Amino acid sequence: MSDMTDKQPDEILAAMGAAVELGRDGDRPGARDALTRLWERASVDGDAMHRCSIAHYLADLQDSPADELMWDERALAAVTDLDDERVRRVHDSMRVRAFLPSLHLNLADVHRRLGNIGEAREHLAAATKEVDALPDDDYGSMMLGALDRVREALDSGPQDVDQ
Repeated sequence: MSDMTDKQPDEILAAMGAAVELGRDGDRPGARDALTRLWERASVDGDAMHRCSIAHYLADLQDSPADELMWDERALAAVTDLDDERVRRVHDSMRVRAFLPSLHLNLADVHRRLGNIGEAREHLAAATKEVDALPDDDYGSMMLGALDRVREALDSGPQDVDQ
């Protein structure tokens, strides 16, 4: 998912952005705690945009691949409840379909690291199928490069890949 340039951020998305910045600044435990509290506020049947985004970022902050997988699966599950109207309230150019390459890429990579090669290849194929939804910008280029790296790692064996 690309950078969330908000038209008018809601309270949870604004707090999520601050938590993500904590993680980017090196405070992974603080970011994880802040996002976990937001997840509890968002609830299982709350706003799908909140659930998808929080779970997506929480996955990246986990210490174990099994925990990362759980959050990546939650993000993908939440995106099925999301529609373009909702994401356009965050940014006019956003579309739900553009989330799919990143969500599936993360699942492909974590499955690869867990040794679930079949599942990894399925998610890599799903991510690749949606690349035309990516924006033609730095984020889109980054995603295409990450897809290539995961594909190469799958083809070469069970090595770790930085995204």
